Amino acid sequence: MMDARKIVLSAFICMLSILTAGMSHAKEAEAPFNIASKAAVLMNPNTGQIICAKNPDIPIAPASLTKIMTLVVAYDEIDNGYATLDDQVTISEKAWRTGGSKMFLAVNSKVALQQLLEGIAVVSGNDACVAVAEHIAGVEEVFVEKMNRKASEIGMKNTIFKNSHGLPKKQHTTARDMALLAGYYINRHPESLKIHSIKEMTYNSITQKNRNGLLWLDDGFDGLKTGWFSAAGYHIVATAQRDQDRFIAVVLGAQSANKRESIADRLINYGFRNFETIEALDPKQPLAQASVWKGTRDHVALGASQPLKLTIARHKIKDLVVQNDFIDTMQAPVKKGQKFGQTKILVQDQLLATIPLVALENVDRAGFIKLTLHTTMLFFTKPPYWGILLLALLLVAIVIRRFAIRPKKKKPSNYRKRGDDFP
Repeated sequence: MMDARKIVLSAFICMLSILTAGMSHAKEAEAPFNIASKAAVLMNPNTGQIICAKNPDIPIAPASLTKIMTLVVAYDEIDNGYATLDDQVTISEKAWRTGGSKMFLAVNSKVALQQLLEGIAVVSGNDACVAVAEHIAGVEEVFVEKMNRKASEIGMKNTIFKNSHGLPKKQHTTARDMALLAGYYINRHPESLKIHSIKEMTYNSITQKNRNGLLWLDDGFDGLKTGWFSAAGYHIVATAQRDQDRFIAVVLGAQSANKRESIADRLINYGFRNFETIEALDPKQPLAQASVWKGTRDHVALGASQPLKLTIARHKIKDLVVQNDFIDTMQAPVKKGQKFGQTKILVQDQLLATIPLVALENVDRAGFIKLTLHTTMLFFTKPPYWGILLLALLLVAIVIRRFAIRPKKKKPSNYRKRGDDFP
């Protein structure tokens, strides 16, 4: 399970780097409808592609969206063996006194880590955040350092966390960074969606509903987190899956809880209705072949260095173009995975991705006999065709020589020697 998660995570981060390299100067498309919030992003976490955006990089206080990172760090630590879901966490006075939304933990009580994570995801418990942070890192401040390191690791370039719960303390994020975080979280810890889709939770005889109203709207919605801060407005990171595809909508700074949900719902439905995720490149399928000089084989198959999925507008799929640029001849030996060039994916002259084009197999260096025959064949069959030219010159020389040494015929005599009889 751990290996599978690492593979998925590596693929997600690799995909982000591929798309960033291929589209570093491209501007995200705007949604084809008005978005009544300060910022928004629609992203497909299966490919890492941002479909459309509004003000994706303006800084905004994250409020309770901070808790997504708190959960990410907690689950990472569990995966790394530093904690378990069954751990009994002692609730400190600091956790108990934390203001804002609460799970209503009792001081000095012991609560299973699993239940605290549910309290963060479902009822946005600030007290549960502090309790988890202290259990994982000893003190909340060290846990926050882990949060910021993780943000840097996954490419959140414009985010700073100051605490584990999101209460105002000069911290900020962006819609783009939150989309990256949500994509990382879902790909690395898909099991977490089980707690984010819980509609209500009862603890200490107090029942509270999940603040994500989209969970009641459509069975496809299964997360992720809401937030609110008076100066920033109403936030939501929403996600839904249909069939094998998934979209994430980040809405920051809406005017009300209903507005943030309405915008997120509209963005996600726009994604499902108009876009499709396809397997653009399969690393097992050859895309081209290159000649190999002095090898046991004359050619080597070339293919993509890794699988590539792309989310494309349905009406543009037929316009997808794969363009290969590579060295057409290489001297043996050739190693599997050796880079020969690059392959580009374009749609209507728009560059979507650029990834390495590599050898799909090994080609060893040929032995003496094979190498001699191969060199001879190349001498005669490859430009500038020195072998053919030399052979032609040799034939000309042979013809000239034969003419030069050919014996001359004697001319018949017109007179007779003395004494010959005359008729």
